Amino acid sequence: MSQQELAYAADVSKLTIQRTENAKYSVTLDVLVSLAKGLRVSLPELLDFELPEESV
Repeated sequence: MSQQELAYAADVSKLTIQRTENAKYSVTLDVLVSLAKGLRVSLPELLDFELPEESV
């Protein structure tokens, strides 16, 4: 899926997608919900990630 296609599916701007991908934007909850809907995944699934193990 291209950035433009995701932006359209999520009803956000392509610039929002670009800034999110490049960590140039603090994503709000409403944008996260829109992205999840656009990707057809649940919000918890969108946010599911593993934290790196801390070195001791």
